[in-house]
Amino acid sequence: MNAERPRAAMSDASSEDVVLQAFRAESSRLSEVLGELTEAQFALATPCPPWNIAEMAVHITSAVARVLAGLAAPAPPRADIAAADYYRPTIFDDAANADRVRMAQRDAATYQNATAITAAFDDTWRRTDRAISGQPADRLITTRWGDGILLSEFMITRVVELALHGLDIAIALGASAWTTPEAAAVVGDFLQIDPAATHLGWDHRTALAKASGRAALSTRESAELARLNITWRRFG
Repeated sequence: MNAERPRAAMSDASSEDVVLQAFRAESSRLSEVLGELTEAQFALATPCPPWNIAEMAVHITSAVARVLAGLAAPAPPRADIAAADYYRPTIFDDAANADRVRMAQRDAATYQNATAITAAFDDTWRRTDRAISGQPADRLITTRWGDGILLSEFMITRVVELALHGLDIAIALGASAWTTPEAAAVVGDFLQIDPAATHLGWDHRTALAKASGRAALSTRESAELARLNITWRRFG
């Protein structure tokens, strides 16, 4: 399907600005968190085996760098997908997952220490932020999977990567989630988290963890979601 082209420029006060603000806020917060971790903490296992936190951080860096790669390449002729179509089964098959794991492990091994990994992420997100600022609303890029997509739509998926993998790192650390309100709003909208579920007592961070499978649903919560006929967007 073709993605609908937004009418305003990415630098205008618009929905695109909301996504870019979420990208900046979540990237900045993650950079702060990584900068506070020890070498031993970077070696902790994450809920995405076999990655440890170092490898997860490198994977997130690569995900953000995909924006720079897309902007550096010739623009595709059309938008084939929107953000909602990006996480489809073919990008999670065995071959794609194995390649994803290998790349992060290989790249993580090239860094001297945790400080270098943190610096690489910080540099990558800041260069990405500069590169996308002021881009026209109809700017198209090609994804790693060969799809044409609006840059504004692709940035939604980058906020998803930052926020949900940030939850993975928080779980690995046994720490409270630090998801920023800006990112929580964008990812909540992407996952189609229904406001009707708020009476379950979840804050935005808990809702993201539950909806993305990072936190288990209790029997009561599952029953209530079924009663309300609430479902969430799934990956793959």
